[in-house]
Amino acid sequence: PDAVTVVLESLDGKALAPFRAGQYISLSVEIGKTKTTRSYSLCGSPAWAEQGIYNITVKRVEEDGFVSPFIQDQWQVGDEIAISGPQGHLYYEPIRDEKKVLALAGGSGITPFVGMAYAIRDGYEDFDLTILYGSRKEEDILYRKELDAVAAACEKVHIVHVLSDEAKPGFEQGFITAELIRKYAAGEACSVFMCGPQAMYTFLDQETAKLGLDHKHVRRELFGMIKGPWNQPDYPAQIRGKTFRVKVILFDQEFNITASADEPLLTAFDRAGIKAPSRCRSGECGWCRSRLLEGKVYVPAVTDGRRGADKDFGYIHPCSSFAMSDLVVEVPGQYQS
Repeated sequence: PDAVTVVLESLDGKALAPFRAGQYISLSVEIGKTKTTRSYSLCGSPAWAEQGIYNITVKRVEEDGFVSPFIQDQWQVGDEIAISGPQGHLYYEPIRDEKKVLALAGGSGITPFVGMAYAIRDGYEDFDLTILYGSRKEEDILYRKELDAVAAACEKVHIVHVLSDEAKPGFEQGFITAELIRKYAAGEACSVFMCGPQAMYTFLDQETAKLGLDHKHVRRELFGMIKGPWNQPDYPAQIRGKTFRVKVILFDQEFNITASADEPLLTAFDRAGIKAPSRCRSGECGWCRSRLLEGKVYVPAVTDGRRGADKDFGYIHPCSSFAMSDLVVEVPGQYQS
């Protein structure tokens, strides 16, 4: 009830950039004076890109989100949207991955696996995909009709629904555990892919550790910016709730803004209308890589995707950095088409 599929079509009707099933794109969104980006997994077939079409799914987040309600309420057919090319590394790689993949999905985390199911059906990928899809209730299942249709048409795609808040015949009940993963692995060598909310990763990291898999055989999609950083084990509690002054240097411009210790720096940039480059918003891609000239930041270990040299020479990813003091940050410019 709270999710919509958005179909993006190229303006000239020509093909869009090809992608590997499981990748995402980043959207540029302007809401009033706020300029921001959001990443969404591509949930259509790679074949559709050849027709100039990308599909994404936008799930409404009211509590601490403002982009998804804006997209659902304000976007109209015919609006022009600027997007990035395909990004991300959650895709099947024959050299690295086992022939059998167990995909663990929660909520809207099903979207990259919908793309994989279509890709297998349409001959763009060749592996056996079993999706363990966790939802609260049956009514919350996204893409159920589409996934059932693909599974019926393709012997290499299998879907298992897991309901946490109700018990019903034909469904697994509870959470996706190591025991459930073993059940559907059926003793075969497998790779495990994950996509879902932050809390799901925290739980599944413990469960998949019980399986004894090689590190390369456990992959997960980025979960976006850390929410509630004070819940991270290495969070410096003394900064919670504090606000700091931040000078942002962008080319020959300087901006003096404030940033809460409880929000990523990139969020403060967005709110101030500073158009800093960003893509994944999860600390990995490095698109927002900036230089910290003065001050200290907290970077959660779970989203610290910086190279070793960047740590040594004072570079940060604002999407995964939290102010611990007053700061001076030099932000790279963003190419304007």
